[in-house]
Amino acid sequence: MTDGHVLIACDKFKGSLTAHEVIEHLEAGLCEGAPGVEVRSVIIADGGDGTLDAAEVAGFEPVPVTCSGPTGEPVHTRYVRRGDEAVVEMADACGLVRLPGGERRALDATSRGLGEVIAAALDAGVTRLVIGIGGSASTDGGAGMLSALGARFLDADGHELPPGGGALVDLASVDLSGLNPALARTAVTVACDVDNPLLGEQGAAAIFGPQKGASPEDVAHLDAGLARLSSLVAQATGKDVAGEPGAGAAGGVGWAALAILGAQMRPGIEIVLDLNEFDRMVEGARLVVTGEGSLDLQTLLGKAPAGVAQAARRAGVPIVAVCGRAMLDETEAQEAGFERLYRLTDLEPDEQTCMRDAGPLLRRLAADVARAELT
Repeated sequence: MTDGHVLIACDKFKGSLTAHEVIEHLEAGLCEGAPGVEVRSVIIADGGDGTLDAAEVAGFEPVPVTCSGPTGEPVHTRYVRRGDEAVVEMADACGLVRLPGGERRALDATSRGLGEVIAAALDAGVTRLVIGIGGSASTDGGAGMLSALGARFLDADGHELPPGGGALVDLASVDLSGLNPALARTAVTVACDVDNPLLGEQGAAAIFGPQKGASPEDVAHLDAGLARLSSLVAQATGKDVAGEPGAGAAGGVGWAALAILGAQMRPGIEIVLDLNEFDRMVEGARLVVTGEGSLDLQTLLGKAPAGVAQAARRAGVPIVAVCGRAMLDETEAQEAGFERLYRLTDLEPDEQTCMRDAGPLLRRLAADVARAELT
């Protein structure tokens, strides 16, 4: 066996295994297949759920917060902090995973909880803020988030609008004078993996609204409200960013971050790899192992495994991917940077069995990887 460690950089297998469990089974299988191999690991994420876990593994400390869930119910969440830098995750605060009973509420789900967590971090003295916005449940243009940070969104009678994107068609005026002053001295980076604009056929409502329960009529209603919101904010700030790439992310939270928070956008996986000091951890490695439950064409569009592959290639270290199933052929996988794909379905063709027995199967698969790649 040649020198050099193996670096595992994996996210969860959605619906089957947490990221911690994935890494545990991979470590065990690699050591079975190549006794004596040194294995190191990092949890990765792309800005959605799991981003906080990845940051904690990187040394950030959790700070508990109670905030508003996507439909207003209290949610116990956290942000994580290291020095003057904090990471906030929209998914855990007010994302789809927080919908009571999983019931999607396209018109009245709100991003307010995200703003409440951001406010807590600002009040604690944070001056560098990373916001993961994947997995959102709302299409409110970030109005809820901004409200929690001191902005006011009023109807023609001067009353605060109710929460949710459905109310934005009644927006008559925007008051940004009460925004938390700490925002002016805080560098904000948004983890964003889409380049959609805020409005129109490729916008937040049209592309992502149906995933959040929006009917075609709801989509048109939400898009009209977002157009009203962005127009009034552009008048107030003199800056129109509705057409910027990523403005349509997270139901328009991307737009709000650009327009009001002065945020910069970066791919979520790049941010997480930086937090985990991936470039340092991959030094001297002989192999990187990454993966997720399903590898498909979406994986190639900025998802976590593709980002790891790019980083491994830059470091000159070969990388393989493990997955439950793969919708990519070998050529597509190699073009994405993977030397080889290893699938649970190679061991067990029945996908339901793969989901149920993902842990033991992943351990067997990792032993196969070790025997093929390390011995």
